[in-house]
Amino acid sequence: MPPGLRPVPGLTSIRNMTSSQTSKKQDLPATAWAVLGLLSFPGERTGYELKKWADSSLRFFYWSPAISQIYAELRRLEELGYAASTRSGPEEARAKRRYAITAAGRAALAGWASDTAEAGPPVLKHGLLLRIWLGHLAEPELLRAMVGGHLERTRGELAAVREAMAQADDVPQWAFPALALRWSERQHLAELELGEALLADLAELDASGTGDPAADRQGGGDAPTPG
Repeated sequence: MPPGLRPVPGLTSIRNMTSSQTSKKQDLPATAWAVLGLLSFPGERTGYELKKWADSSLRFFYWSPAISQIYAELRRLEELGYAASTRSGPEEARAKRRYAITAAGRAALAGWASDTAEAGPPVLKHGLLLRIWLGHLAEPELLRAMVGGHLERTRGELAAVREAMAQADDVPQWAFPALALRWSERQHLAELELGEALLADLAELDASGTGDPAADRQGGGDAPTPG
């Protein structure tokens, strides 16, 4: 410390506390920020209501945490002072605990949402494509049935996205969630287009005879990758 300067009482403890809070913030998983994000909209909500919100919004473009994960993160957020809860009174037949974001939680969430660090690439784990990759071990009609089932499920998801979009329409507080849902609508439309193209590719492969699983069992050959 420079000569003539005296330590400010409590400054070291404040620095340590700030460092500790920063460390806790950095240690929070994406699930915690997602749950806190759900709480950032007006009103108080139960864990069950937060799960319903996640199922009708987050799952279309990220994922929906399990109800057990939501309650675990709510406890963590309360311990950090980012959320607060109140228990319902005797006027309700079944006691419920409702959660709301705190001022500290909103400030922390705003800082995380505004972080310019790389958010990371999208992670694609396409179960259907993994099976297509192993198509040399399956019958062509089975592969086509898998793709058909995938298209049917995607159409159902698209309908659910559009239902959620209709609920968010003209609600000022949901303007940005509506943008995410609109992106998800386009993504599902693209998935349908890709699925239809995959069916055409399978038909072409079947017609050429090169996709015959029996032929694969008879032959050898190198892996279709360099190295």
